[in-house]
Amino acid sequence: MTDSLEPLTRALLEAARAAGADAADAMAIESASVAIDVRAGQLEQAERAEGLEVGLRVLVGRRQACVSASDTSAGTLAEMAARAVAMACEAPEDPHAGLADPAQIARDWDVAALELDDPAPAPEPAALEEAARAAEAAALAVAGVSMVEQASAGWGRRRLHLAASNGFSGGYARSGHSLSCVAITGTGTGMERDWCAESRIFGADLPGPEEIGRRAGERAAARAGARKPPTGAYPVLFDERVAASLLGHLVGAVNGTAVARGASWLRHAMGEAVLPAGLDLIEEPLAPRLSGARPFDAEGLPVATRPIVEGGTLRRWVLDLATARKLGLESTANATRGLAAPPSPGTSNLRLTEGRHSRDALLREMGTGLLVTSLIGSSVNPTTGDYSRGAAGFWVENGEITRPVNECTIAGSLRDMLLGIVPANDARPHRSVRVPSLLVEGLTLAGA
Repeated sequence: MTDSLEPLTRALLEAARAAGADAADAMAIESASVAIDVRAGQLEQAERAEGLEVGLRVLVGRRQACVSASDTSAGTLAEMAARAVAMACEAPEDPHAGLADPAQIARDWDVAALELDDPAPAPEPAALEEAARAAEAAALAVAGVSMVEQASAGWGRRRLHLAASNGFSGGYARSGHSLSCVAITGTGTGMERDWCAESRIFGADLPGPEEIGRRAGERAAARAGARKPPTGAYPVLFDERVAASLLGHLVGAVNGTAVARGASWLRHAMGEAVLPAGLDLIEEPLAPRLSGARPFDAEGLPVATRPIVEGGTLRRWVLDLATARKLGLESTANATRGLAAPPSPGTSNLRLTEGRHSRDALLREMGTGLLVTSLIGSSVNPTTGDYSRGAAGFWVENGEITRPVNECTIAGSLRDMLLGIVPANDARPHRSVRVPSLLVEGLTLAGA
């Protein structure tokens, strides 16, 4: 699968050794993609991209440097290595930089079990255009839709191989199919928009374009006549489409980079409650057919399913090797990286414990408040956890949606918000971050 990339990484490591590097790791990435945009029944844009790129990180003592290139000739690889070593010699020392010990690296994995690559042939551009047109037509057929801003269809495949001087060598391929539609209701200053977008690893798993277009149209039409909600303290129900952003703030706060810098609002919370009792936030890098799955991390360490939050209590930070060394801990195999930068911590697939009740049941429970379906902008303080975001959605009275709302701001403290969340049971199983709709009590709402 990535056999053609492995010789490139091996050649880069050999060049690094010849240039004087004490240690090195190398990546090679080959990618191809097609993207089609349709508007007003016409093809608006067609784009195809193909590329092969390589990246090299070298270490000279505790100094490191990264370089990348899209030319893979022998001369370029040698020049990359020479430049990287020269850069590393001028870089400041980092006592925490370094490759994994050979005893730490992954040795066995089953890429096939992860089902990351659709074996079907790449779709023809004409087929993607047809799907985009069908989505647009389905949205326009919904009563109340005045226009479709854009309908898009795309496909991509990415193959990578990672190798290091500590003996690690491995690679895999990942494919993706996507379809989206953005619909508009109203005219002039009364325009409101909404969307539907879906992506899957396997094209056969993607919903039909008519369904995606219809959802976009219905969501947009429901927003006709939106106006500001009242100001005050109200419960807020974050729809499943946006609820993952709340957990994203938690994940960002337990990232090793923020924790090591002392710039996290959860920096002193290890072993404390950060979610309601009984809720788990589990990382599942080996969950098959999900876009965040991977057989090893970007430093060649073996990954495993493990909790970040267990029973509501924070159990671990998200660490790569460098941040783990800074904190005197072991890496959690969460390294991610690009071609031209050293590794940094990041998560893969995440799953939050679902509740027992539907979103509609939570609407009835909240009584009067705001259902948020869209978040706009962000003013979240990563050090204190103060939260303030623009929002749009629907006003709820007596447990029933009464009208669409826009141009409002919701604010609160992330620590308090997350400790009081009530999850619904509507998380979509195909998403890499599986978070259901979340009810939060007592947020400050600034509207009319």
